[in-house]
Amino acid sequence: MKNVLIISGHTDLNDSVANKEILQELENKLPDAVFSYLDRLYPNYEIDVKSEQRKLIDADIIILQYPIFWYGIPSILKKWMEMVFEHGFSHGMGGDKLKGKKLIASFTSGAKEEVYHKNQAVGYEIEDFLPAIKATCNLCGMTFIGYVYSGGVSYQMRTDEESIDMIKKKTNSHVNRLMNMIGREGEKNE
Repeated sequence: MKNVLIISGHTDLNDSVANKEILQELENKLPDAVFSYLDRLYPNYEIDVKSEQRKLIDADIIILQYPIFWYGIPSILKKWMEMVFEHGFSHGMGGDKLKGKKLIASFTSGAKEEVYHKNQAVGYEIEDFLPAIKATCNLCGMTFIGYVYSGGVSYQMRTDEESIDMIKKKTNSHVNRLMNMIGREGEKNE
């Protein structure tokens, strides 16, 4: 298995069911992976750029794990990208440290999956929310290998055991799909 780095971009993982469950399952299934829990490491958004860059340099596969907040990535993950993907490191003159690395977007939404269609309330497909991540991969010479998405896992649904069990079933499926994607990428070029 290649070196896997998982960046948790939830702003408050303690207030999560789905993302917390996904990350716990990934820790169980990928004991050698490196996890960077941004909300725990940087509660004041003061990112240790060099530390995060070292993690990226050592990784072959990078997974961004996050919930969709208002149709985008959470503020702490955005800040992390703004700080860590700096000119001369990830792009620009001499900025080739991420070249050849593979990236997977792994994300959830409180809204049900069927809401993300052109003819529904949101008016966009879920893929329409990925251009910034794909463009970042292009700029940095990384390969965007895909995404794993699960909808209908709102923290507001955690009101009873039946709802929590449904969220856990969805997150279990999410992790299995993510593990399949990681496995396929890890087998390539070995």
